[in-house]
Amino acid sequence: MFGRVRIWSRQHVTLVDAALVAPVLLVCVVGVLSAADTGDPLPVSADLGFTLALLLPLVLRRRFPVGVFAAVAAVAAAQLALGLDLLLADAAVLAAMYTVAAHCRLGRALAALAVVELGVVVVIARSPHTTWRDESDWSALAFYTFLVLLCWVTGRYASVRRGYLAGLEERAESLERERDARAQAAVARERARIARELHDVVAHNVSVMVVQADGAAYAVADDPDLARGAMETVAETGRSALAELRGILGLLREDDHDGDYTPRPGVERLDHLVEQVRRAGLPVEFTVEGQTREVPAGVGLAVYRVVQEALTNTLKHAGPAVGGARVRLRYGADTVEVRVTDDGRGAASARAGDGDGGGDGSGHGLIGMRERVAACGGSVRAGPCAGGGYEVVAALPLRPGEPVDPGEPVRGS
Repeated sequence: MFGRVRIWSRQHVTLVDAALVAPVLLVCVVGVLSAADTGDPLPVSADLGFTLALLLPLVLRRRFPVGVFAAVAAVAAAQLALGLDLLLADAAVLAAMYTVAAHCRLGRALAALAVVELGVVVVIARSPHTTWRDESDWSALAFYTFLVLLCWVTGRYASVRRGYLAGLEERAESLERERDARAQAAVARERARIARELHDVVAHNVSVMVVQADGAAYAVADDPDLARGAMETVAETGRSALAELRGILGLLREDDHDGDYTPRPGVERLDHLVEQVRRAGLPVEFTVEGQTREVPAGVGLAVYRVVQEALTNTLKHAGPAVGGARVRLRYGADTVEVRVTDDGRGAASARAGDGDGGGDGSGHGLIGMRERVAACGGSVRAGPCAGGGYEVVAALPLRPGEPVDPGEPVRGS
């Protein structure tokens, strides 16, 4: 409620100032008329004229602070020049000075202060009782000077406070924009992560299913048992894909974190992955070197996806002459390295990614692989072997914050 009133008052400053000036003008006019009724010798018309001239400009004081101050100060100077006594409406000079101090730069505020202080000295000096020898004269000067300074300092305080509040509002808006940008970046990262997961699951399993289904179609007439085995592999691969998809989609449910979903695969599932590819018809040799170490879940998932993507690309793009693939998992002191090679067509095929890119490695599969490995602090390289075939090598740290490099480019198979 208060916030809306403040916003409205900022949008209608002239109307608000008019509402503030109206009762003051009424009191001053009544005071002038009362003084006339008691036999005051000053012409009522002159007092009323100066009262209106002093107070009416204040309606525009916040829109034109310097102009209003100049107008009010000029009217007050004319009043002094004519030898008229001070009126209650002369307080408008202090109000105009306060507005300049509150809404203008320090230089203009100091100039307004100097003008008003000069006016105070002139008012006291023109009094017939002022001799500057009596202590009361200096006391009067000190009192009026204090009153002027109080109004001026209050205006400067209002200016500083307004600037401080404006800075807070600007900072709040900046933080809000930054929060929105971070939220959008987080959404983009999450979408990229989900896209990688879906690509890895769908591309690999569908590739295996297609290969097995093709084999079953060719063997169904001549070797029904072989066709039946191929279709069983298709069914098992489909169930595995569904289980992984349920696990991925389960992570998106904010209200069901305790669901019974299949855990995300890691290095312990590489045997199952290799066996699945073997059943698809691609001979795969799998070896483990070094002392088995505990692998963080994120690193294990990245290793699994790298092997899955590399073997999927071999199935899809290595060509009919491929003799097989080799998967080597090597544990180091602080790193784990996985190397997948085959003896297929290598750079002659568009298989650097997932079939979407060319041989330069611009496919989405390799991009997702690099993003996944980089997120764990590792690095990956892929390219054709000098003697034919294709190789993918990824090295990942076993401890967070220790980036590693997979080594020199591939020179041979």
